[in-house]
Parts: sequence; C-alpha cells; structure tokens
Amino acid sequence: MLEPAPLVDALPWTGWLVVGLAALLVGFSKTALGGLGMVAAALFALVVPAKDSTGAVLLLLLTGDLVAIWAYRRHADFRLIASLIVPVLLGIGLGAVFLALVDDLAMKRTIGAILLVLLVLSLWRDRLPSGTRAAGICYAGLAGFTTMVANAGGPPMHLYLLAAKFEKWRFLGTTAWFFFAVNVIKLPISVGLGVVRTDTVALWAVLAPLVLVGAWLGRLLIGRIDQAVFEKLVIAFVALAAVNLMLF
Repeated sequence: MLEPAPLVDALPWTGWLVVGLAALLVGFSKTALGGLGMVAAALFALVVPAKDSTGAVLLLLLTGDLVAIWAYRRHADFRLIASLIVPVLLGIGLGAVFLALVDDLAMKRTIGAILLVLLVLSLWRDRLPSGTRAAGICYAGLAGFTTMVANAGGPPMHLYLLAAKFEKWRFLGTTAWFFFAVNVIKLPISVGLGVVRTDTVALWAVLAPLVLVGAWLGRLLIGRIDQAVFEKLVIAFVALAAVNLMLF
C-alpha cells in the first residue's frame, strides 16, 4: 500500500497556484535569470513548511539543472568551478549542521536574514573584491551554506560572477554546471536529514513538467536580453526575493 503524500494532500488550490508559479520560475531561472530561483524559494516557503519547501525546491532545481547544463554545455568555466569546490563543500557541511539543529521558525528567520544581507551586498557589489582567490573562497563558502539552508546559493555566486565581469553566456554556463554539482552533493544529505522524503518526491513529480516549461521559456527569451539589462535584472530579482521573505 502506498504511503500518503501529506504535502500534496494538504495544499489548497491557492497553494497549488503558488507552487505552480514557483516551479515555472525555477525552470526560467535555470536558463535565463538566476535571481528568480530565490523568488521561487520564497513563494514555496509561503505555503509549504520551511524544511519541506527546501526539499521540494531542491528536487525542482535539479530538474532545471539538467536542462541548463545541456543548453549551456559549451559555455562553462570548469577551471573556476573546480577551484571553488572545497569552500562550497565546507559551506554545505555547515548548512547541514544548521538544518539539523533548527526548527521551521528559525529557518524562516534565517532565510530572511541571509537574503537581506545578500541584498545589501548586491547594492555594493561594485566595491566588493571580485578577482582574488580569497574573494572566490568567501563567495563560494557563502553559496554552499545558503544553498544548503535555503536553496539560496545563487546570489553569492551571481554577485561574484557579475563583479568578475563574466559575460552573459559564460555566466549562464558556469552557474548551470556549478549548481548542478552542488545540488547533486546536497541531495543525499537532504535525504539523510529528512528534508527530502516520499511526499516531497510526490510533490516534485506533479510540478516537474512546469519546470521544463519554464526552462523552455527562459531559453527562448534569454537571447533577446542584452548584457547590461541582464545584469540589472539579476540584481533586481535578488532584491525582490530578499524583500519578499523579510516581509512574509
């Protein structure tokens, strides 16, 4: 006999609208504007308990990752990705410990605080160090921690790559492969922590097609966005996600 899927059964129709929109945004973020991934995480946290939302969003992100690494397979800077693996793993480890210790309320407050800090960083990014090894380690460690705790690792990496003057396609290819690797590492940890469970997988199965639709739309539109507009939109969506979680 199949186990019940409380996350699926408990969502009202308004909740389904919210998570459906979030799934579309996850896909769009993977092939176009990465900051939208944080908006999706914020939307999930509004209607699904914080830890459960973290697990469900992780599975949706992995779905989008597969599309993104295929779409931008020729544009990744694998040397940079390799150089950041160790600090990312340290950040993920710290995030896993944190997840094991806190409750949903602390999780939501932490997510809000992290995103607020990232918003401030985004406003000052032109004054932040960008090309040094130390800067890369700091950004990567923060990305590992925030992605483990709140699936919010995008903003630190986005800030780093934008400050390092990555052009649009190199930016998209590098972030696609970087977060695919990070999310694959996170998956067994999340299962072990009980963040990803059978009901989380059931919710993912319903929403995964919307991720693919969002990814297709992002791929369709990204070629029409020039570099300057692309950078401004990335920062704007990071800011929107931060303010949204702080208010709710």
